[in-house]
Amino acid sequence: MSRPITPAGIRPPFARYSHAVEVPAGSRLVVCSGQLGIGPDEAVPDTVEGQAELCFENIRAILAAAGMDLSHIIRINAFVTGREHLKGYMAVRDRVVADPPPASTLMIVSGFSRPEFLVEVEVIAAGPAEAVE
Repeated sequence: MSRPITPAGIRPPFARYSHAVEVPAGSRLVVCSGQLGIGPDEAVPDTVEGQAELCFENIRAILAAAGMDLSHIIRINAFVTGREHLKGYMAVRDRVVADPPPASTLMIVSGFSRPEFLVEVEVIAAGPAEAVE
């Protein structure tokens, strides 16, 4: 099991994340490319919450293909197109990530490949050493 690291000598995290996560020896890592809030039908929700839900649904499917789930996430990098999207994204993130929370970075960017995209999420997951066939 991964171990969160949040030292007492530094400021606690601003939100629900760990300053660091230690991965035990022999774990498998899965590194996911950034996922956008677009469905298999090409639909893009108008809200950051709807897009974030799709980002994490895509991540859930990727991790399932590797024999993992969202509880195996140890690191999140997320990008939103404005400060007004921080709260909505974080609400979705906080609902879907397990305890203890993963290490996480959230950045504001000027945009993505298409103007309707408001959020992109990439993760690293660590799980049991046995590979899925």
